Amino acid sequence: MTRPLTAAQRRLIEAADPETGRLKGTEAQLTALVKRGLAFRHPRPPHDHFLTPAGHRAREAAGEPSDPSEPQPQPQAQPQAPATTSGVFTARVGGEPVPPAAEGAARAREVRSAWQGMLELRRMTNPDASTDRPCAWERTHLVQAAALALEAAGHRPAGAADGDDGYRVRETPQPDAVAVYAPDAAMLRGCAETLEGAGWQAGEYTEPRTRRRYVLASPRRV
Repeated sequence: MTRPLTAAQRRLIEAADPETGRLKGTEAQLTALVKRGLAFRHPRPPHDHFLTPAGHRAREAAGEPSDPSEPQPQPQAQPQAPATTSGVFTARVGGEPVPPAAEGAARAREVRSAWQGMLELRRMTNPDASTDRPCAWERTHLVQAAALALEAAGHRPAGAADGDDGYRVRETPQPDAVAVYAPDAAMLRGCAETLEGAGWQAGEYTEPRTRRRYVLASPRRV
């Protein structure tokens, strides 16, 4: 029979970030949740802990108010980007004034590792453990998430010069969408197909004033 959660473990799970399932606690508390299959430690720095699907279910099952005599958890800060907080990796959005330190094969390894970490984050934080659609972190870091998907698929980001060919990922007035620009129709179409394959909804549009074509993409939820 499964051992019931302690009061401290219930408080820890209930205080997890409602969107990402990110946990805050002592190393011993977090390790105990990992051993019970309710949490996992992200493989990339800063090695934050997140609820597993079983942890999400445990939080839903513990929806009743806890003992009023126990101290209540304080609101948690918003989660940090799993691949950028340490400064080790940042996806190329295109047009950066300063290129990344790593190039060639070293950069390819970093990108591959970051993408695998993102898939693992999807698996562990999506309630159904799905890896074919974006997770909550991606929906709150749209530009970085879309850029990582494109770079991991081998698309070339634009350099600092305006005429440098490559994709550019930019914010839009829509809160849940990004715009992707490319130097030609074939590359733009390829970016749209890559994002669709990574779990995004993507369509090609034309800017009314400039007549410039772009891809509007938003994370798929189902």
